[in-house]
Amino acid sequence: MPPAPPAPAVPTYKVDEKVLCFHGPMLYEAKVIDVKPGADKKDSPEYKVHYKGWKNTWDEFVPQDRLRKMTAENLELQKSLKEAARPTQKGGVKSTPDGKKASGNMAGGKASSEDFSTAPPTARGQKRTREMEMEKEDDFLRKNEIKLFIPDVLKATLVDDWEYVTKNQQLVPLPKNINVIKILENYKAASAKRREGSAESDIFEEIVAGLRLYFDRCLGNILLYRFERQQYLDMRKEHPEKEPSEIYGAEHLLRLFVSMPELLAHTNMDQQSVNKLREHLDEFIRYMAKNHEQYFQSSSYENGKSLPLPLPLLMTNSNNNRHVASTKYIEQSKGV
Repeated sequence: MPPAPPAPAVPTYKVDEKVLCFHGPMLYEAKVIDVKPGADKKDSPEYKVHYKGWKNTWDEFVPQDRLRKMTAENLELQKSLKEAARPTQKGGVKSTPDGKKASGNMAGGKASSEDFSTAPPTARGQKRTREMEMEKEDDFLRKNEIKLFIPDVLKATLVDDWEYVTKNQQLVPLPKNINVIKILENYKAASAKRREGSAESDIFEEIVAGLRLYFDRCLGNILLYRFERQQYLDMRKEHPEKEPSEIYGAEHLLRLFVSMPELLAHTNMDQQSVNKLREHLDEFIRYMAKNHEQYFQSSSYENGKSLPLPLPLLMTNSNNNRHVASTKYIEQSKGV
């Protein structure tokens, strides 16, 4: 009687199991997301893994000998490999005792665990490591973004604002009567009273002052559309002693809250501070929505009107005898 065929190899790891996976000389946290039987029944299965903190584009099938169970012992091994790799990475690719350049199996082929645990990274591996570090940083920033709720009425205002400026080539007349400083003062007056000198009062005052500071620093860098830049430069010349918060109003202040989550992701605040800040920012946004009619009026946009502009850039509209932007000004604002 012929011998019975060998039984298929039983997978050592299961789908959704958290594991440690060799990639080059390092062990990384990963999760098994698929299992593929070996080419031969006696061969070990291959496992598709997703590396923690990496994008899905780095998911790959790996042989079983690249995986380790998530145990305290293997976590200690991961830590040791990381410490041991630091001086090697600074020195670049080194040679093995036989004079050949050492290399790990970066393509995910079958290589022994000894190869991965002893060989320093290749140049290709170092490049990939740098790319992964950049991706991890992107993931970190997204993870630490503060999610702000923008009411529908303010979302519509942002869309209208974009259309007025970029499509209709209109500008907000400046300086605004109700500028950012006045809006913040009105907000403070309308907010619930806090005991003077208390921690809650100090936090509130600090956040309001921080909003003005962020606005002043961001206005010229990220809050303007290209069509508005000439107007901004002219305002600077006309009012060199004033900050943007003394000239601009609600339309530009609202734009700040679109960029605020990404800006705050770069700060080193703990989770408790992040939660407290989000509460105050949400409260201010609700205040802006509640007082929408007071601060936002579509009629406040005018066809390129910018009265502080130098006269050579202006022409007179014979129908209403008002100064409007000349073709030269429009082209200059567009960056043509």
